[in-house]
Amino acid sequence: MKKILIAGAGGAPTEGVIFSLLKNSDNYIVGMGSEPTDLILSKAHKKYYIPYANTAEYKDRLLEILNREKPDLVHFQNDLEIYHASLIREDIKATGTKIFMPEHSVIDTCVHKYKSYQAFTDAGIVVPKNIVINTEDDLKEAFEKLSDRVGKIWLRDSGIGGGGKGALPTSDYNLAKAWIDHYEGWGEFIAAEMLTSRTVTWLSIWHRGKLVVAQARAREGWTHGSRAISGVTGVTKVGVTVSDEKISKVAISAIEAISDKPHGIFGVDMAYDSKGVPNPTEINISRFFTTVRFFTEAGVNFPEIFKKLALDEHPKIEMGTINPLKDNLMWVRAMDVEPKLVAKRNIESEIIF
Repeated sequence: MKKILIAGAGGAPTEGVIFSLLKNSDNYIVGMGSEPTDLILSKAHKKYYIPYANTAEYKDRLLEILNREKPDLVHFQNDLEIYHASLIREDIKATGTKIFMPEHSVIDTCVHKYKSYQAFTDAGIVVPKNIVINTEDDLKEAFEKLSDRVGKIWLRDSGIGGGGKGALPTSDYNLAKAWIDHYEGWGEFIAAEMLTSRTVTWLSIWHRGKLVVAQARAREGWTHGSRAISGVTGVTKVGVTVSDEKISKVAISAIEAISDKPHGIFGVDMAYDSKGVPNPTEINISRFFTTVRFFTEAGVNFPEIFKKLALDEHPKIEMGTINPLKDNLMWVRAMDVEPKLVAKRNIESEIIF
């Protein structure tokens, strides 16, 4: 039996990983998290409270849990914790627990969006032009140089965090200025050219520079997107499996722009421009996306593959497998409702129109 410590227990991103690992009865899951009301919802066998990763108490508590439980592997599921845990990776490994993540410089580049943008542009990858907003003059320049045909730009917080953190599409300079003021975000926000609402994610696992497995998934809307000013919540409402060589090529180029020897999980988020070209907007590093259970239910268990690689076991998949799942499988989600896997062609057979 393998014991695995999973961070962020009780939250949707982590519970998808736990669900997948529990498909194999040989796994014993220890969950930890910073929200007690999330923890009580977790399917982990045992649960620990831990302070937030950016607090002084985090390191000692993490090492205490590791020394007490002696897990074979520890895995983190949000950018903040990944970043801070990466900084103390040698202390973690000294407990005898394995980790499976790239070097810290790769993590640092991926969790800071402007650094990712610079890496993409240096590699000649097509991406929307970005400007760091340090001053009001920068914001004025962004509207002059980046706005689309209706005058809109895309603002977002370039720091650590997901879920469309601080995102705002706007053609109103005064609103943009007030938005940055509200977040005290001067020097932290970036402005970018607008892309279309058509988005796709390419989830992949790499091992010592070699691609192990990857699967593309298009997004057809965000859960509660109408309640966010940006329309983006970071929570996919409907995911659909797709296979497109162009998506894979762009994703691999983006990953190789960040790391010359990829190792661990790389999830490339892309949005299409008006010419139909997928532009990488960020790489979700060292973590699975919220709907990873989708792939498990469809037949490819990414967390189990990840675990086996981390523990030097052979995953039951051919190295370099890309898009092993059938196209047009849909994963449909809503709050407090069990998600459902369905073939897109079968929707009409279940619904009276």
